[in-house]
This record gives sequence, structure tokens and C-alpha cells, in this order.
Amino acid sequence: MAASKVKQDMPPPGGYGPVDYKRNLPRRGLSGYSMFALGIGVMLFGYWRLFRWNRERRRLQIEDLEARIAILPLLQAETDRRILRQLRQNLEEEAIIMKDVPGWKVGESPFHTDRWVTPTLNELYSLQPKEELIKKKYGFQWYV
Repeated sequence: MAASKVKQDMPPPGGYGPVDYKRNLPRRGLSGYSMFALGIGVMLFGYWRLFRWNRERRRLQIEDLEARIAILPLLQAETDRRILRQLRQNLEEEAIIMKDVPGWKVGESPFHTDRWVTPTLNELYSLQPKEELIKKKYGFQWYV
């Protein structure tokens, strides 16, 4: 076997083109200044909305307060009517219970004053069943 001639690869005539070895990264996203400006803008918009909502909430709170103030005399009158109705029932019950006791005056005040003294819940519901007093005192609270 005869030794064959090896053909060596050679560069093309005129040589190879330049090799691009520099770092070439594409731009990704916004610049730092624009991101900072965008953050400031979003924050200012948020504060503007917050101030506007606080102003609206304050207006609604004032409206609720005015409504409560307007309805307060009605609620107080209803409470007074309920108290007077209960006191009348207590006087009727007291008259039935104490009819056989000589010298007993029905409805005589235990206080030595002419001023109105608001009765406590225990005074109002002393002649009622204990469940009524508990219901009025604690409302709908159920303890297990």
C-alpha cells in the first residue's frame, strides 16, 4: 500500500472574517431612571386615591353621625315608653301581691326625692321571671 497524500484544509482565499467576541446582550426592560419614575408615579397615584377615599369615608361617617343624632330622640322616647309600660305592669302586680297588707301604699317611691330616678334592670324585672331579666341584661348572648 502506497502512502496516500493527505490534503490539508486551508483557509479560503482572503482569510476568514473577523470573530465577534464582544458581549452583545439585548436590552431587557426599562432603565433604572424610568423604573424609579414609574414607581414614584404609582406611589403618587396610590396616595391620591387614598386621600380621596379618606375624604369620602369621613363624609359618610359624618352622615352616619348626623343620622344617629337625628334618630336619638325617637329611640329615647321608645325606651321611656318601654320603661313606663314595665313600671305600670309592676304596679299592677304589686297591687295584686300586697292587697292583704294593711297600710301598704302601691307605687310609693323608696327614694326621698321628687326627681325622676331611672330604675335599674333589677328593679324593672324584679317581679318577672329570672329569664326575662337575663334576656334584657345580656340580649342574645348564648354561653355554652
